[in-house]
Amino acid sequence: MPIKVLFFASLRERIGQSQRLLETDTPLTLQEVWQRSSGETHLPDNVLMSVNQTYVDANSLVQPGDEVAFFPPVTGG
Repeated sequence: MPIKVLFFASLRERIGQSQRLLETDTPLTLQEVWQRSSGETHLPDNVLMSVNQTYVDANSLVQPGDEVAFFPPVTGG
């Protein structure tokens, strides 16, 4: 079952897509999800991540069928 990966704002522009499906039968860390879905080795600094709409850290495990979202840092006042 695939993991649905969503990219928002500048990360969407950086990757060139708003979402990807990542095929896997085993759990992955968010770092592994980023590497496999973006083609980049390192997760950018200060990126917010969620699994099934709950914020998590990069060491959290993602199960097949989960939805992952990557958000760039938010600034404002």
